[in-house]
Amino acid sequence: MRQLYIGGSWTASASDDVIEVVNPATEEIIDRVPAGSPDDVEVAAAAARRAFPGWADMAASERGKLLGAAAELLKQRSEEIAKTIATDMGAPLGFALKVQTLMPATVLSSYAQLAESYPRESRIGNSMVVREPIGVVAAITPWNYPLHQIVCKVGPALAAGCTVVLKPSEVAPLAAYALAEIFAEVGLPPGVFNLVSGRGPVIGEAMAAHPEVDMVSFTGSTAAGRRVASLAAESVKRVALELGGKSANIILPDADLALAVKVGVANCFVNAGQTCSAWSRMIVHRDQYDEAVGLAVEAARGYRVGDPFDESTRIGPLVSATQRDRVVRYVNRGQEEGARLVAGGTERPHERGYYVEPTVFAAVEPGMTIEQEEIFGPVLSLIPYTTEDAAVQIANGTKYGLAGAVWSGDEDRAVAVARRLRTGQVSVNGGRFNPLAPFGGYKQSGVGRELGEQGLEEYLETKAMQL
Repeated sequence: MRQLYIGGSWTASASDDVIEVVNPATEEIIDRVPAGSPDDVEVAAAAARRAFPGWADMAASERGKLLGAAAELLKQRSEEIAKTIATDMGAPLGFALKVQTLMPATVLSSYAQLAESYPRESRIGNSMVVREPIGVVAAITPWNYPLHQIVCKVGPALAAGCTVVLKPSEVAPLAAYALAEIFAEVGLPPGVFNLVSGRGPVIGEAMAAHPEVDMVSFTGSTAAGRRVASLAAESVKRVALELGGKSANIILPDADLALAVKVGVANCFVNAGQTCSAWSRMIVHRDQYDEAVGLAVEAARGYRVGDPFDESTRIGPLVSATQRDRVVRYVNRGQEEGARLVAGGTERPHERGYYVEPTVFAAVEPGMTIEQEEIFGPVLSLIPYTTEDAAVQIANGTKYGLAGAVWSGDEDRAVAVARRLRTGQVSVNGGRFNPLAPFGGYKQSGVGRELGEQGLEEYLETKAMQL
């Protein structure tokens, strides 16, 4: 069985409890990790606190070199780590390599550079303004992008000069162990990075409430984010939250409809729909609605569901039986509320594994449950509109505001509509995701930003010295 990584050493947990890691494609147990205890959090937080002064005082260039070496090792081991991710969370192998592993390597490399290049001092009149690391950071990460979401927190925190205690998701924790091995190999000082595996209500809550933790960075559901923020508020910690989404894809009448639908379906179904920023609501002018529904159904039928290690697979299993059952409940709810199921459904496509068919709903109206709530599966809702104002109103009509898209034959028009969306990121005419640009949400999609300079700034305090 695995151990915890605390103070630069692999360490047995104070708890005898274990978590079984299950391959979602086969339903077989592939590994076991400790279900840590609050005592483990105590030891890890103390190790991070002891390591903080030395790491914060280390030359930024030296921190950058260590992060750069880790990024390089991550690239060298990308195929091995991608196989691990494909096995413990079900992403198709090609996606697990390109997006789940090589993209985090790019992000970590960017923070290796920012560690040295980011300006830490400026002058305003008679004041010297300096940026200093906030301290000990608790990072609590999800299972859907089990390495990327870790690097989005650990990379900037370490670059800033903070030390970290990480709790990876208990559902897909193995990529975190691979990263810990890399940090150990490149010579990260003891206590700078610590890993405590375990369940959220035990380990996550202990970290959020711990008096030696200066900041909590959490990615997960909005409900869990509220709990983390509440616990952190007791000691007035800084909190960064990247939460749920119900992103809208607005297709204006002058857009290339076929292209917009094809890309929109792909975005909704990527990672089996288990992406917080997925464009799960396609908003189409009523005059083009029936055509768009037909195009979406045709596209959905081209997505082969199967083994993550089969090159022809486009959608792997959902991460767990719990997640599969959740998606099935939403599909049933959609039909109960009057939406029309035009592709997919609740039938299991394979006898073993937590699979669901890519699903498309038509006749979806604003306010329906499947239009308002995050499903976190390959389920697309098509919603008609009649005016541009109505399209924007529908897009902004949920509690979320994480991502979105706008399509138009006129880029200026698309940008004008994008500016009206209350959301943290908008793709214009298929603009690609940029891992170096800030990512985060409005409303109940979160607080703060990850990636790029803005992601680094989350982990810095500001001090003004009057001279």
